Amino acid sequence: MFPIRPLSILPCLLATTVACGGGGEQPGALQQESRAAAAEFDSPGIVDHVVESLTGETVDLASFRGKPMLIVNTASKCGYTPQYDGLQKLYERYGEGELVVIGFPSNDFGNQEPGTAEEIENFCRLNYGVTFPMMAKVHTKGEAQAPVYRTLTAESGEEFRGEIRWNFTKFLVDQQGFVVARFESGVEPLDERVISAIEVLLENSKS
Repeated sequence: MFPIRPLSILPCLLATTVACGGGGEQPGALQQESRAAAAEFDSPGIVDHVVESLTGETVDLASFRGKPMLIVNTASKCGYTPQYDGLQKLYERYGEGELVVIGFPSNDFGNQEPGTAEEIENFCRLNYGVTFPMMAKVHTKGEAQAPVYRTLTAESGEEFRGEIRWNFTKFLVDQQGFVVARFESGVEPLDERVISAIEVLLENSKS
């Protein structure tokens, strides 16, 4: 299990996991920091990217503007693969109107996603009933890194940057397309830290 990164979006909520002093940053301040980081790299954010779905369709991530997104690199033959179940439950819990879960299959780690698009789609549907959007297989690191993952790992706020270390790393993106939290592989989708971070975003959108 990999270490959990500090989540500035949730001041002192993770006191049992990481040191948290002085009250931390407020969500609004964190979002401003993430946008400033994006501006530094001349990147408007995740919603600036156009990707391909698992079935070969073009998906403009700008269509998800106004909704939080949880972006996850997935694999079918990983010890964390059962997290598909939690991701689907999370998607159903909030509904597409409030939260979009997006899976990006990747074979970058231990060759644990060797299948074709059709094989991946069938595996997800038959084993976990996945209905959230699944994209085409991508590279999350290296010279062939997908642009969306370059934004996630190198063009977001400093505390969220860094190469993907394993399957099922999760990035929470706010309604304007900026990364506001990162959860490493060992954090389950229904972990209270993930839920709390999502609900902070949803509550902010109502205020």
